[in-house]
Amino acid sequence: MTTPFSGGCACGAIRYVCSRSPVAMLNCHCLDCQRSSGAPFASGFIVADSGIEITGAPKTYSVHAGSGAVATRSFCRECGSPLFTRGDANPGFMSVRFPTLDNASEFQPLLDIWTASAQPWVCLNQAIPHYPQLP
Repeated sequence: MTTPFSGGCACGAIRYVCSRSPVAMLNCHCLDCQRSSGAPFASGFIVADSGIEITGAPKTYSVHAGSGAVATRSFCRECGSPLFTRGDANPGFMSVRFPTLDNASEFQPLLDIWTASAQPWVCLNQAIPHYPQLP
């Protein structure tokens, strides 16, 4: 993706600007991502915390992810848009949901993770690697 890039929630209460390129772009099929996205998987990109500036105050909740580590999800308290996920398993990095991008056409997933939890009717892109859990 071209840097810097930006995005935010549906109502505009939360905005972010990323000054660094994503470390990865992926689709996660874990059950927690399915529940939190309301979809068969969540698509997002991973960035270093130091490369993102967030304005606004998202609401958070924490869960035990499939790995056993705590994942803290952030969403807009006004419109409910899912935004960010930070995990104890990867401190210093966060995942940002791709639909929040101002230019979502630049998002290109490079891998699918937690495919062991993928719904059986989901068509996985055979052109990218698939991992049953984390790579």
